[in-house]
Parts: sequence; C-alpha cells; structure tokens
Amino acid sequence: MEPIKKILVAIAFSKYSEEILAYAVRIAEPLDAGLIIASIINIRDVQAVGSIAAMGYEVNGDHYVTEIEKERRKTLDRMLEKISFPTAKVRAIFKVGHPFEELLKIAVNENADLMVMGVKGRSDLEHILVGSVAEKIFRRSPVPILSYRHKEHSAKLKKKIDLS
Repeated sequence: MEPIKKILVAIAFSKYSEEILAYAVRIAEPLDAGLIIASIINIRDVQAVGSIAAMGYEVNGDHYVTEIEKERRKTLDRMLEKISFPTAKVRAIFKVGHPFEELLKIAVNENADLMVMGVKGRSDLEHILVGSVAEKIFRRSPVPILSYRHKEHSAKLKKKIDLS
C-alpha cells in the first residue's frame, strides 16, 4: 500500500468546516502528509445571480464569485491560524462548478491519496443519511474517503441503531 502523502479536504464553509479541517490535520500530522483544501462555489448559485441580473437588478456573477472566494479565503485563513499545521504543507483550491464533479477532478488532478469530508454541506436538511454531494462522491471517488461525523450527528445516528 502506498503511503498517504496528499489529503484532499473538502470544505463547504458550513458550521462543521472548522472541525473537518482539524480532523484532517489530526490524520495528516502523524503521516507527514500535506493538505489540499478544496472549496467549490456551486455553479447553481452563480447561475441564480445571473438570472437575477437578467431581471434588471444590479448584480454581477463575476463579482459574486470574487466576493465569495475572498470571504472564504479570509475564513480559511482564520481557521488555519487556530490549528498548528505548517502552512507550507497547505494549499487551497477554489473552483466554480458542480461540487461533486469538481472535487473528483481535484482528487485526480492533484493525485490525492485520501479525501476527508463531512457528510453534510451548508444545508442542515438531511438527505437520507448523507448529503447529496457526499453521496455522489462516496459512489464515484477513485480515492478512499474518510467521512467526518460531528458529535451531534453521530449521536443521532447512534440512537437510530437498534442494539436488540
């Protein structure tokens, strides 16, 4: 088995993102692995902004993407300040597209050895057991995936398991 040297961390900038990043760091440190932090700006959000602009409102899709990326970079910088992980071993990638497609492309293009992600993204709506993006990734990923479970989500799932 090949050593794990590159860990792709999918961050949706949800309330769980900081914990997902910290979890990935705990895995990367003893392996001396680097982190590739990927954030995908959903193309559907960009298209919605374009639709609003077409109705005559003063909005701009390019400006929207620039501002979202700027905001996410600031948030990521704050998250990275809280953890003790060498910045030389961290690379951030921001893309616009369909999240599951872009994450799979990044995993392949960056030769990731492992992907760490949460089971739900920005929405608190449950999609059966995992979010729709996570579900698609789990079915199609060419690299192993480690899914992070927030303690509250984990507790809910444990309660659903009948041990009789």
